[in-house]
Amino acid sequence: VQLQASGGGLVQPGGSLRLSCAASGSALSINVMKWYRQAPGKQRELVAVMPTGGSTKYVDSVKGRFTISRDNAKNTVYLQMNSLQPEDTAVYYCYADGWYGTRWFDHWGQGTLVTVSS
Repeated sequence: VQLQASGGGLVQPGGSLRLSCAASGSALSINVMKWYRQAPGKQRELVAVMPTGGSTKYVDSVKGRFTISRDNAKNTVYLQMNSLQPEDTAVYYCYADGWYGTRWFDHWGQGTLVTVSS
């Protein structure tokens, strides 16, 4: 199983970006997909969670600005980020766990850099 993240870049304050993370592999049964971020000099923090069949959750700092969604047919999770602020600057990582056939997996994507600056 591999996770491929994309969509990061440089954006001005107030702008938007959409991150994508696709899980590849056959016979996948995903339990949960998440987005984390790690800003320079800070610990990695959980940003958004989307469990299969469950409710989405967000860290307070992004509520009302970020939206996590999934395309289950494509095993892809998205993070729509609006009203971006400089404090959102970080490397964003996707995470997924679940079943790959009869095997449990938990994997991280490679990270995609989001820079919010004027």
